[in-house]
Amino acid sequence: MNTLPVKLPDVGEGVTQAELVEWHVDVGDLVREDDVIAAVMTDKATVEIPSLYDGRIAERTGEIGDILAIGTDLVRIETDAVGAEDPAAQQAATASVETSITAEEPVVSEPALAPTTTAHTATRPPRAENAPVLAAPFVRARARRAGVDLRRVPGSGPAGRIKDSDLDAFLAQGPAAQTSRRGKRQGTEDIKVVGLRRKIAERMSLANARIAHITVVEEIDVTALEDLRGKLNETRGEKPKLTVLPLVSAALCRALADHPEMNAHYDDGAGIVHRHAPVHIGIATMTEAGLTVPVLRHAEALGLFDTAREIARLSDAARNGTAGREDLAGSTITITSLGPLGAIATTPIINHPEVAILGVNKMEIRPHWDGTQFVPRKKMNLSASFDHRVIDGWDAAVFVQKMKTLLETPALIFVEG
Repeated sequence: MNTLPVKLPDVGEGVTQAELVEWHVDVGDLVREDDVIAAVMTDKATVEIPSLYDGRIAERTGEIGDILAIGTDLVRIETDAVGAEDPAAQQAATASVETSITAEEPVVSEPALAPTTTAHTATRPPRAENAPVLAAPFVRARARRAGVDLRRVPGSGPAGRIKDSDLDAFLAQGPAAQTSRRGKRQGTEDIKVVGLRRKIAERMSLANARIAHITVVEEIDVTALEDLRGKLNETRGEKPKLTVLPLVSAALCRALADHPEMNAHYDDGAGIVHRHAPVHIGIATMTEAGLTVPVLRHAEALGLFDTAREIARLSDAARNGTAGREDLAGSTITITSLGPLGAIATTPIINHPEVAILGVNKMEIRPHWDGTQFVPRKKMNLSASFDHRVIDGWDAAVFVQKMKTLLETPALIFVEG
């Protein structure tokens, strides 16, 4: 019987370290060759590390959130296999490791921190009604069969992921613990910020520390816009259904033609504003791991239904983890929307190094005075934040008024010149 290591392999050119974000095994577990033992995150990707041998886990190195150097022994495995502790051989053996690219420039409107805990408690408050629940499909299936609301199950996995053992522990507490929503709560939960959540925190700290934000909020009458959207959807045939985002994207491209200063990056170290001709719109998208920003490339060249199709593709790819690096980097301006759960107004944080971000807020019926009486109109507020170091308040207000005019008179979106 030998005890052989599985080392943290070289997971990318120029990468010297990675963050440990998930353990798939415990000491004493039996594993087979190619079973996933851990996941690590770099600035570019989340990488699953497989076992190189059949055997039993004898040792593990590090805790969730630790930064490990390339070549560190992740685990040591008691095995009948005969092998040399050869980093080159291990690198070759892990060359086919699966990766899923994470957002390099996340924008947060309403982040949901998912807890990591090592103890189960029946008195933990339930998750919010629409909070994401992280669990594998077979755990969800077990919960459905048992009639368990997974929002009430505390997860001990990374980012609060609910494991099979968490569901076992919850079920073992009996029906009273599973159904009771009353009683005193005890204890304090320590939440370690790791993985994508930590990347988001770093990006937000950078944006808040280096960008002087100014936010302009304007009410928009979208009755005509919604009428147009409804008519287009009625006759769309096999084309994708239009949401409000493709129309906002089209209006944004039209407004940027007159206000190119908004479609820019500010290199504050060099003191240079880079104005971009193409419009690459970041679309803030909520996923189970956190908010990511897939990029709608060359939005200025897309029609409405092409835009709708591409937004749907990017959102699906971001949520299921199949988005490529080219889908998640290079935005020149960002749109963020909380959808029907949105508030009356928000103050979006700019996606550094961009200089502007557009926040789409909740749409609702509001009374409107037409000069003789109050009439119902569909309205929403538009929140736009700007980098006040390079965008003056006057220019910000003029740009928002341009967006208001286009959205309230949508025919103008399609008028050239």
